[in-house]
Amino acid sequence: MYYGGQAVIEGVMIRGPREMAVAVRAPDGTIVTRAERLSGIYAGPLRRVPLVRGVIVLWETLALGIRALTWSSQVAAGRDEREVSRGQLYALLAVMLVFAGAVFFAGPLLLTSWIGPLTGDRYLGLVAEGLLRLAMLIGYIWLIGRMPDVRRVFAYHGAEHRAIHAYEHEPEVTVAAALDFPNAHPRCGTAFLLSVMVISLVLFVLLGTPSIWVRLAERIVLIPVVAALAYEVLRAGQAFGDNRVVAWLYAPNLWLQKLTTRDPDEAQIEVAIAALNAALGIEAALDAEPAAPLRVEEPLA
Repeated sequence: MYYGGQAVIEGVMIRGPREMAVAVRAPDGTIVTRAERLSGIYAGPLRRVPLVRGVIVLWETLALGIRALTWSSQVAAGRDEREVSRGQLYALLAVMLVFAGAVFFAGPLLLTSWIGPLTGDRYLGLVAEGLLRLAMLIGYIWLIGRMPDVRRVFAYHGAEHRAIHAYEHEPEVTVAAALDFPNAHPRCGTAFLLSVMVISLVLFVLLGTPSIWVRLAERIVLIPVVAALAYEVLRAGQAFGDNRVVAWLYAPNLWLQKLTTRDPDEAQIEVAIAALNAALGIEAALDAEPAAPLRVEEPLA
């Protein structure tokens, strides 16, 4: 049974096959948790269809992430807890997608479109575009990682990974057991982003150099396709991670996590374990239901 998750404000969100749980450290030092059963697109049969599941993973990472972040910020600030409305969720998702599409997909194309005509080598311009896109991602992560508040979120990211490592390798998930594991995890969303950048480079080189307007449309419209391929590549790396060649090819995915994780303290790992236990509690209850179907999938960690 695979579990994944995300770091949130002063806490951790854990995503299981059929549930989501969030644990947050409140201002009074207590750990506040909320857990819910997931249904529909998050746990339905499409979640297990190759290629389609990658698009769903992208959607749920954004949608569930926004909900968890909003709730965690309210708890961490000691404010009344309010649910994000559907309209607010869609508005935030639209802003995030427009920002990502404009900055990381359309931006590199516009900034490097002169290279091909100048050098007479259209493929050189496409490769430069892909490398710039990758450099912008790494630079963006490095830049925000210098902010104190983000560094604290990155520490909770490390705590989340260690708790999941302990669940996958130890008979009992404890703070002491989690401390023995690294911050990096092969299913990390950071690895997913890196795979997106590499696959987009290859895909857009193969598509060649039609007019600039066609290329701009391709960069935006094909984001779900790139996400679908990236998720399948990530799953393959997880399945064949013991192979030396595969491990070498996927090593950059783990290296990049040095930028998105920090060493957590015991209190942060405690929060991550609380979120994991809340998710496991719902899963156990669902297993006890008559004829409850078992949905095994690999959420991003």
